[in-house]
Amino acid sequence: MSEKVPSYEGVVAAAARLSGIVAETPLLPFEHRGRLHWLKAESLQRGGAFKYRGAYNRLAQIAPENRPAGVVAFSSGNHAQGVARAAKLLGMPAAIVMPADAPAVKVAGTRALGAEVIPYDRHTESREQIAARIAAERGAVLVPSFDDVDVVEGQGTTGLDILRQLGRVPGRVVVPCGGGGLSAGIALALPESAIVIAEPEGWDDMGRSLAGGAIVEVPADAPFTACDALQTKRVADMTFGALKAAGATGVAVSEAEHRAAMRFAYDLGLVVEPGGAVALAALLAGKLPDDDAETVVVCSGSNVDPAQFAAVLTERV
Repeated sequence: MSEKVPSYEGVVAAAARLSGIVAETPLLPFEHRGRLHWLKAESLQRGGAFKYRGAYNRLAQIAPENRPAGVVAFSSGNHAQGVARAAKLLGMPAAIVMPADAPAVKVAGTRALGAEVIPYDRHTESREQIAARIAAERGAVLVPSFDDVDVVEGQGTTGLDILRQLGRVPGRVVVPCGGGGLSAGIALALPESAIVIAEPEGWDDMGRSLAGGAIVEVPADAPFTACDALQTKRVADMTFGALKAAGATGVAVSEAEHRAAMRFAYDLGLVVEPGGAVALAALLAGKLPDDDAETVVVCSGSNVDPAQFAAVLTERV
């Protein structure tokens, strides 16, 4: 039997499963350099990020007899809150392995939803190994943040939202990318659109993997980035395969560029965290092809430390 892979049909099924559960976030028009573009504001999703889509789609399919043992996930914060929120709604216990240096607002938000938070050192410990061990000890279901068919298909419902709201297939969709779950899902949902993934400089492993045709990892000496949600060391075969098949390309943005995008989004009335602003940053910084393709950028993640956000807004450039 062949291994299950994410599909367009799976995204459609996920959309039906998520109806009435997730928010239909707005598609906002904005102008830049005389051109009209569209911003999909997943920063306004329940829990502040698209991660709730994939988390609920995965947890809702756990058999009732397996739910009392709960779920285990690993995340810097947005997937953590998505899983915690879905688990609470479905009456399941949740344990989340989170970096000890994760933003306090994300840790607090996860705990407020009733989840157990298990800290680890992202520099010396493997979150995957810790989560797998805990799940095995408890008989719980392990819920990856992107390397899972149901998670990818749930996240891909963002693309169906865009199609319905825009009323036509967009020429291009630019998506923030950590492990690639959201961008792979959108590529499945919108097979006729050009998909561009955006990452922080030095953490642009998906972009380099797509350019070279094979997965490469983030180097051990990767530079600092405030994009904590995008610090994935290695993308999954599943997400890379879906994006490669879609002909996706990648761009990388600097720290200054994503901060400028955060300020631009704020002028549109949105609070967007660093990792959620990289797709918008790519457009604003002129890193996309200079053509007439109708462009939708996805902004996701409003779970930013208030002091950090205030510093970005008051920064002089």
